[in-house]
Amino acid sequence: MDSLGPKIKQLRLKADLNKAALARKVGVSDVTISYWESGAIKQIGHARLVALAEALDCSLSQLLANEDEESSSALYLYGKPPAPWLAPSANRVALPGDLISSFDWHGECYLVTPAPGEHFDFLDSGDFAAFGPTDAYDKPGHYLIEGENCLYIDQLEVDVGLKEGDRVVGRLLARWRQHEKL
Repeated sequence: MDSLGPKIKQLRLKADLNKAALARKVGVSDVTISYWESGAIKQIGHARLVALAEALDCSLSQLLANEDEESSSALYLYGKPPAPWLAPSANRVALPGDLISSFDWHGECYLVTPAPGEHFDFLDSGDFAAFGPTDAYDKPGHYLIEGENCLYIDQLEVDVGLKEGDRVVGRLLARWRQHEKL
């Protein structure tokens, strides 16, 4: 599935809801639902995505994943290696292209959230992020980095490299904040 819009429509029909009923459950107008389904509005904040998943009686990862991907939940990100996608049970997700449109990413993608009690710069408790595994630092952005017995997220710039001994293990492709303003 190429975008989130058709997935919303498919899940709405499966839930036997019309646009107005779904709009009431999510707290938006039925016109907004139409715009989401048509793809006219591509950016949906975290709080709205969570409300949408709840109203459609599905998990956030089911809402964001393509049909041909296995159903999976977000992976927990811990402060210690290895990266969460290296676990044998890690299921990848395929995000609609309009959610990561600022990146030319064609590799695997994993939905990640901080594990309970873990704290990361650029990713708060309750936030979700899409990470693409990579060992390459090719352009400025946020990366998951493995340091000496730790994992951390940092913003890397062109003229600022990694600390000695650290290595890139993933690139942050998209992020959904829990505390976004509606």
